[in-house]
Amino acid sequence: MLDRLIIEFDRSLKTLLAESHSARKHPDAGIPDTSLEDKQKHHAAALMRVNHCGEVCAQGLYNGQSLTARNADTRKALQQASKEETEHLAWCESRIKELGGRKSLLNPLFYGSSFALGAIAGALGDKWNLGFLAETERQVGKHLESHLTQLPEQDEKSRAILTQMKIDEAHHAETAIAHGGAELPAPVKMAMQTVSNIMTKTTYYL
Repeated sequence: MLDRLIIEFDRSLKTLLAESHSARKHPDAGIPDTSLEDKQKHHAAALMRVNHCGEVCAQGLYNGQSLTARNADTRKALQQASKEETEHLAWCESRIKELGGRKSLLNPLFYGSSFALGAIAGALGDKWNLGFLAETERQVGKHLESHLTQLPEQDEKSRAILTQMKIDEAHHAETAIAHGGAELPAPVKMAMQTVSNIMTKTTYYL
């Protein structure tokens, strides 16, 4: 457990402080950047900041869940999802820079709270751990769908990134269910949605 704690601490520092990298080609590679008005660019950058913070939260959740997961296969599934979420971080970071924006100042706060929540979910048992993962990914998918409609129409680069992220999130949810994830009670889903809404509204500005 001590070794795993050290590993998770290292992952936490990398998520919050280091530049993320993607093994896969960036989804927007090869798509020409179109001219956006300052207001449109600011809006797109804010949306991508929200998505970046969402991926920071995902890292915290998966790392916390992985720490307390009881089954090796469950831990492996969580670590694979975390690896792909790191790629999402890299894609969002790159696009934020291109749009002249910045990452959220609240990332450390949301990472820490997500890590604690993930650790609790993992301690409840693997079926609830995986169920929590599946529901998280479903809600993230809905959130990404909303942002796809809010992006400036000509911002094809950001659209390509969010579209691929949405595909990946759906796959993560399917994998969690296939590994035995349980359906979460409605009050838990509503609480998760409430927290997600708070994160979305605050990080758009901060």
